[in-house]
Amino acid sequence: MGFLGSLLGIIGFGIGIPLGLLLGFLLFIYVEPGDVKEPISRPIHEFDTNSLLDILPEIPLWVKHPDYDRIDWLNKLLSDMWPYLDKAICGVIKSTAEPVFAECIGKFKLKSVEFKNLSLGTIPPSIHGIKVHETNENELVFEPAVRWAGNPNITLVLKLLSLQITVQLVDVQLFAAPRIILKPLVPTFPCFASIAVSLMEKPHLDFGLNLLGGDVMAIPGVYQYVQDTIKKQVASLYLWPQTFEIPILDGSVGSTKKPVGILHVKVVRAIKLLKMDLLGASDPYVKLSLSGDKLPAKKTSIKMKNLNPEWNEDYKLTVKDPESQVLQLHVYDWEKVGTHDKLGMQIVPLRLLTQHETKEFTLNLVKNTNPNDPHNKKWRGKLVVELTFKPFIDDSELFSGSLHGSGKREDMVGKGSEDVSLNRAGLLLVLLQGAEDVEGSHHNNPYAVVNFGGEQKKTKTIKKTRDPCWNEEFQFVLEEAPLKEKIRIEVMSRRTGFSFRRKESLGYVDINLNDVVHNGRINEKYNLINSRNGVLHVEIRWKVI
Repeated sequence: MGFLGSLLGIIGFGIGIPLGLLLGFLLFIYVEPGDVKEPISRPIHEFDTNSLLDILPEIPLWVKHPDYDRIDWLNKLLSDMWPYLDKAICGVIKSTAEPVFAECIGKFKLKSVEFKNLSLGTIPPSIHGIKVHETNENELVFEPAVRWAGNPNITLVLKLLSLQITVQLVDVQLFAAPRIILKPLVPTFPCFASIAVSLMEKPHLDFGLNLLGGDVMAIPGVYQYVQDTIKKQVASLYLWPQTFEIPILDGSVGSTKKPVGILHVKVVRAIKLLKMDLLGASDPYVKLSLSGDKLPAKKTSIKMKNLNPEWNEDYKLTVKDPESQVLQLHVYDWEKVGTHDKLGMQIVPLRLLTQHETKEFTLNLVKNTNPNDPHNKKWRGKLVVELTFKPFIDDSELFSGSLHGSGKREDMVGKGSEDVSLNRAGLLLVLLQGAEDVEGSHHNNPYAVVNFGGEQKKTKTIKKTRDPCWNEEFQFVLEEAPLKEKIRIEVMSRRTGFSFRRKESLGYVDINLNDVVHNGRINEKYNLINSRNGVLHVEIRWKVI
């Protein structure tokens, strides 16, 4: 029977395969398929919001908003660099957190706090679009839309008395829209001095927190409380206009220090100066300047044939760093022919001064600042000066006060703040950043001339260009606010080789300083008068003392 069953199985297999193939062929040839129903198609505008969210993935911002740019290349870069960024960021987190942990040890019976695991996971954040803002400021502003659904493994181990508590952060989701500002732009690598970060809206943060093996966030009421607390804390610290600033370059290297006040110098008199002329007395005058200042030194009048001259002359110098700058005083004997003889010198550190307090100094003149030089023991006379340092009023003080719901300040808004800025002396700062599309009839070697208050100041000449970039600042110390005055800035071009016209005007602009005084600052681009397409970029500040 076994043999017969096997034989029948072989025969059935041999007959079944050809018969099945023949039957399938006949069905394929002679049986017509039924009508296939076409899928129902509907215009997308007929769907409501919930239906669209069901059938479409999350739409990136560069699709919804035309002012956002698509940057797939940056996401690819983040993806490739993420393993290295993960280690670098975790290293910073660890080095920052360890001192904080050290301060907590000993408090609340806590014996130790340490990271058991610290990794941001394998999933990098993605940027759904980036928006770049164009401003007249010396800065670069952009806003990336950051999305991160990560799988970090961050585990803390706390030893509390005899207990060991494990806290683990998992399943983090972060949606944020930061504003990143690189400022100021400087001619030193990496070409910006600091990074300022602020949030344009409250971030969305979701995460799981495992404590002793259980998810704390699953406890009713805890999740919403933690969410609200984090959003409030982050908003109070970093929500615009609050910023988190990261310095990149040292101020002395990356950017020029801004003026912080005015030094009032009164050169009173000199006592028993050296007699340099064989047939008569000396003809003294004083040169005074601040260390680190590139402006020309100021000079007193010349007192002819006088070893005990009295000047009683006042001068104002712009101070940038009162802690490190010194006032340099040099007394010379004027000569009609040849170089002027040096009678003596002395310095006064500004850190010896108290703000708004006038202090008199009687200085023994020396040959130089080397204390070991034997020539400094020789009598050279004395110089009497009076010094007063007056710092500028900060904008936060000028416009201080609590905020109304409308965003207006209570204390200094309106007449109060205007009286402070109008009734005081101050410093007018004129920064000529550059020009665009300036064109001369004979040559294009532009420079700018600033005319104000009877003074004329010039920038350097940029050769063979229609878009010069000067980035030069000029200062005018004024006794009162220039409410009814104008400043004229003219772009000129001078020849460098052979030309029939040595100079020619490329356009000018007259700026009313009334707005500068009331606002404290303007930063605008002005169309040049008598120029086809020329534009001048100027920043003007008014600092009150």
